[in-house]
Amino acid sequence: MSPYTKQRPDAPDGFFEAEAAGLAWIAEAVPRGGARVVGVQAASPGRIDLDTVHEVRPTREAARAFGAALAVTHGTGAEAFGAPPAGYDGPCFIGRRPLTVVPTDAWGRFYAEQRVLPYAEAAADAGNLDPAGLHTVRRVCDVVAGGAFDDDEPPARLHGDLWGGNVLFDDGGAVLIDPAAHGGHRETDLAMLALFGLPHLQDVLEGYDERAPLREGWRRRVPLHQLHPLAVHAAGHGPSYGSALVRAAEATLREVRGRS
Repeated sequence: MSPYTKQRPDAPDGFFEAEAAGLAWIAEAVPRGGARVVGVQAASPGRIDLDTVHEVRPTREAARAFGAALAVTHGTGAEAFGAPPAGYDGPCFIGRRPLTVVPTDAWGRFYAEQRVLPYAEAAADAGNLDPAGLHTVRRVCDVVAGGAFDDDEPPARLHGDLWGGNVLFDDGGAVLIDPAAHGGHRETDLAMLALFGLPHLQDVLEGYDERAPLREGWRRRVPLHQLHPLAVHAAGHGPSYGSALVRAAEATLREVRGRS
C-alpha cells in the first residue's frame, strides 16, 4: 500500500516518533474491539509514513459503532493519569506544542497542572488571554487541582486530541489519526469531540454510553473537560479561544457552586 507521508524538516526531536508510539498504544485495544487506528509503516526524525485511509461519508451506524469501540479503547486503561504510551520515554506533543506526561495519582491535579494552566499561561503571554481571564482560569485550576471533580474512574487510554479532523471513516468504519495519547479521564476525549463537532455525534455518544455508561452529570462537566483543548487553542490561535476558555472556566466554577 502506498504510504501517506507527513514530513516536517523543523520537527523537534521525537515529534513523529511520539505519534507512532501513541498510535501503537491505542491500537493495542483493537483486538478487544477498540477503535481502529491508522497503520504506521515507518517513523523517523522529521517523517512518518502512514497507511492511506480511503475516506467515505460516515453513516449513523458507523458513528454508533465508533462510540462503542472508543469506550473499549478508553477501558483498556493507562498506568496513571498523565502516563505516556507504555514503553515510550520520549517527548510528547499536542499539535506542535509540547505535552507534559508525568504520571499522577489524582486526576484533578494532573489535569490542572499539566493540561490547562501551562497553555493558559502561554495564551496570556501571547496576548490571547487578558489578566482577568488568566485569573479566572487560575481560580478554576485551584478548584480542580483540589479534587472537586475527582471520582473513582480509573485512568483511561485517551487519544488526547480527539477533534473531528482526527476521526476518519473508511469502508470499515472509523479510523483514528494523529493522537496526543496519554492516560486521562474518558470524558475529556468526548468533550473535545463535542467542542469541534463530528458527524452523527449523538450516535457516537449513544454507542459509547451503551457500551460503557457515563456517570451522572457528565453533560454538565463538558466545559470542565473542554478547558484543555480551549487552552491549547488559546495559546496559538487567537483571543477568541481565550474568551471561550474563560467562559468554560466560569461554567465550571458555577458547576462547583451548584453542588454546595
